[in-house]
Amino acid sequence: MARTVKPIPRGYHTLTPALVVRDCAAAIEFYRKALGAEERSRVPGPDGKIMHAELVIGDSTLILADENPSMGAYAPRGDTRVPLTLNVYTDDARRVWQRAKAAGVDVQMELAEQFWGDLYGTFVDPYGFQWAIGQRVKDLTRDQIAKAQDAFFASQKA
Repeated sequence: MARTVKPIPRGYHTLTPALVVRDCAAAIEFYRKALGAEERSRVPGPDGKIMHAELVIGDSTLILADENPSMGAYAPRGDTRVPLTLNVYTDDARRVWQRAKAAGVDVQMELAEQFWGDLYGTFVDPYGFQWAIGQRVKDLTRDQIAKAQDAFFASQKA
């Protein structure tokens, strides 16, 4: 009998981010320390650089690889910020936030309760990627969020 191949690999989601970094081995250690990531696999290339690594953060897979210009894989440069945010939702945002700060992230927006009902903050990691730590603390309707948003922006004008 023919075996059925699952179209989405085990442990992956429909959207699974893959980041290219300089010094992938160090990045793996950083994400372990900052976000509690667990390493699932690591595949070195012939030159010893990591071609593919899989980390698990919560219920999601994060793929990492060393920069490899010959394959069109480039890491962010210097102060270049990647124009995306990787959101990590957790049931203990304060603990994860403190862990990330202790690992040496560059805080962009301090963790705080936001008008949309999340405890939420953002930081940039040493590899140029922006992350957000979030935890839903209030279930709000669209109308409640709109009202809270209006109040927030009104308070910014004062």
